[in-house]
Amino acid sequence: MNSPDPFDIDWLGHGWLMLLAFTVGVLLVLALRRSCRRLFGAERACTLWLLPPLAMLASQLPHVAATQLGAMPTVVYAVTSATAALPVPDAAGSSPGWRLVVLMCWLAGAAISMALAAWLQWRYRRRLQGATLISDVGARWPVLRATSPQVGPALVGAWRARIVLPSDFALRYDSTEQALILAHETMHACRRDGWWCLLGQIVAGMFWFHPLAWWALAALRHDQELACDAAVLREHGARRRSYANAMLKTQSAAFALPVGCLWSPRHPITERIAMLKLRQPTPARQRSGAAFMALSVTLVAGAVYASTPSSPAQGGKGTSGQYTLKIDVTMGGHPDAMHFIRCVKSGEPARVSGTDGDKLSWLGSFSVSPVADGQLEIRTQIGTRFDRGAGKVRTMSGKPVVRTLPGLQAAIVFGQVIEGSRLDNSRLEDNTIKLGITPTPGCAGIPLADIGDAPAAASSPVAVAAPATREYQLNMAIELATDEGRSTNVRRATLTLCTTAGKTSSFKINDWMVDATAEPAPDRRMQVDLAIYDAGHALLARKRLSGAFSKILHADGGTLDGRSRYVMDVTPLEGCPARAAEAAGKTGRA
Repeated sequence: MNSPDPFDIDWLGHGWLMLLAFTVGVLLVLALRRSCRRLFGAERACTLWLLPPLAMLASQLPHVAATQLGAMPTVVYAVTSATAALPVPDAAGSSPGWRLVVLMCWLAGAAISMALAAWLQWRYRRRLQGATLISDVGARWPVLRATSPQVGPALVGAWRARIVLPSDFALRYDSTEQALILAHETMHACRRDGWWCLLGQIVAGMFWFHPLAWWALAALRHDQELACDAAVLREHGARRRSYANAMLKTQSAAFALPVGCLWSPRHPITERIAMLKLRQPTPARQRSGAAFMALSVTLVAGAVYASTPSSPAQGGKGTSGQYTLKIDVTMGGHPDAMHFIRCVKSGEPARVSGTDGDKLSWLGSFSVSPVADGQLEIRTQIGTRFDRGAGKVRTMSGKPVVRTLPGLQAAIVFGQVIEGSRLDNSRLEDNTIKLGITPTPGCAGIPLADIGDAPAAASSPVAVAAPATREYQLNMAIELATDEGRSTNVRRATLTLCTTAGKTSSFKINDWMVDATAEPAPDRRMQVDLAIYDAGHALLARKRLSGAFSKILHADGGTLDGRSRYVMDVTPLEGCPARAAEAAGKTGRA
């Protein structure tokens, strides 16, 4: 099976967009945070830190697939020399080796950063061993008294937050200061600042190489403290002096706390005390600040999303790894002679074959896989036969690989056109077999093909219906002859259908659609109903065949419009031997 290369996913492209979005978001916060703090208050200014994560998220949102595929040129792969097996080209054009090195370096740095943060968190929590639970403070969150005066006040953790107080809490602070400190740490818990610290630590770990990431983490924690100060003073505004005294009595934190909020985690205490002297913003200014923050976040996220390059197509995402493969065949320069539609799984091949009289014939295997930049890769293995009469037979085969966008045709051409005189620009002979292959995501009810990855000399395409308790295989040989005035256009094809009893399977050849329904009959016989429709879905012919398994059931006649004749030979088999043989072949290869 041909699995998509994980390095075909544009990891670097996604990472680069996220890095740019993060940088833009942080720079905007850097430019606005002080002005917003003065105008709208520290609480509103702290919400500016929504900008970086939302900008990063917007940069990764999928865009609507581009629809202007018709204006793009057809991808053509020409084979003009006879060969048993052409080398498969590297359609990617580059090796993933350097991308692997970059990815490994980034992962190593991120892992080291996160491991260091986890160790610092563990080291701080280890100092809480022996802490006692204080039950008479009336807080919504558990309050612990540490065994050391150097631990706390702090809010520790995110999902199981704890308020930690130093061992000399009752001696160092008076009753008013104690109440304010508890209110401060409780406000941290109410604002879910532990979760924001955890998110900031993760983002800084992701962008460990970016200086702005570590500055942003420190600035976030600083703004959290200012916002908490403002929230506490909003309720205890008359106690500003006691609040300032509590700050001055608190020692600087001796140990870092990645996930949590320390009372004074090494940022300027003077700025916090200076903020205490400012007047609280009026309710009108606070409402204006909330509107400004919401507008800023929306505009930045929208601008990042709009400026992110859209993928031309989403290479099959959301389609459960299934693709519709449409194959249009032109033989000898004639108009499209055959049209095949197959539903295939990603990387799983489907076989198709056809003939044009006795001169041209082909047999191919086709598989589709998503690759980078929204493209689909079509891997093929094709054999062709050109009979020019008088014993002149030329065979050509190869394994062309083409890449195209969903809905855009890729063409593979075998053979050459023999040109005539340069004066009249005539063509003496057209010895070409052109296969136009159009992949699109999803199957829209088309039966799923379940076939092997290498064409066999006597094998034909297998279209498999949904699994059921009773399956039958119909080996079909089809000849269609249409009167075109001075000439008769004859098309031949072979097809193998694996279908469920009572379920209709359809296939298309030229502009005709053929429905086949197989059902068991008494005495171990089969009944096969055939219906032929034109391009407008008008019924042209209907036949019911009945016979024994492994015997040829013959149908021929003219269509209702009187313009065409058909000949069909159907051989019914029990089960689906073609699939079983292919499964055995895969097992043998494994």
